[in-house]
Amino acid sequence: MPKTKVSAFGVSLDGYGAGPHQSLENPLGEGGSALLDWLRATRTFHQRLMGEDGGSLGVDDDLTARSFENVGAWIMGRNMFGPVRGPWLNEDWKGWWGNDPVFHTPVFVLTHHPRASLSMIGGTTFNFVTDGIEAALRQAFEAANGKDIRIGGGAATIRQFLLAGLIDELHLAIAPMLLGSGEQFFTGVDMLKLGYRVTQHVSSPLAMHVILSRV
Repeated sequence: MPKTKVSAFGVSLDGYGAGPHQSLENPLGEGGSALLDWLRATRTFHQRLMGEDGGSLGVDDDLTARSFENVGAWIMGRNMFGPVRGPWLNEDWKGWWGNDPVFHTPVFVLTHHPRASLSMIGGTTFNFVTDGIEAALRQAFEAANGKDIRIGGGAATIRQFLLAGLIDELHLAIAPMLLGSGEQFFTGVDMLKLGYRVTQHVSSPLAMHVILSRV
């Protein structure tokens, strides 16, 4: 049975999923880029996201590769798609990932402002959903053809799905660093009451990986 998952989501030791002052120059906020140092070091990142050889093997790479397995569609918040706020004044912004984004599946972007779907090289199509998370999830399952749905960032988007009881499994990569401020991941979320338990944990020098499943 297909699942709804959060995979490879970086969180600081003090619980932030992004640093303060997110911008075009700092999409994860000031200091937030370091949350994904573990991922950028992997062979899977080099091959899939950079189109080049190199990168490390081991725990971090295993979990990065796993995060892309059996994914039939993605859902993300508008902040993950880009820094543009308010109505779409034009359609020039096409995401952070260039002409061939890493997703290679349909992607459903949560927004309050309508925009036409955007087809990219490599099979990625960005679809803009204005009627909420349940509508986005329904469309994603229809598009995924029996595969899993991966929920991307940001932290606020994931919290919405958690509080609605719509996420089956989360993989959090806890970076050994402090951000001090930014976008808190666990604010207003009681993971125990929502039914989640730690079902796997493993560490590397760059991150502690924790899998939480709803039981």
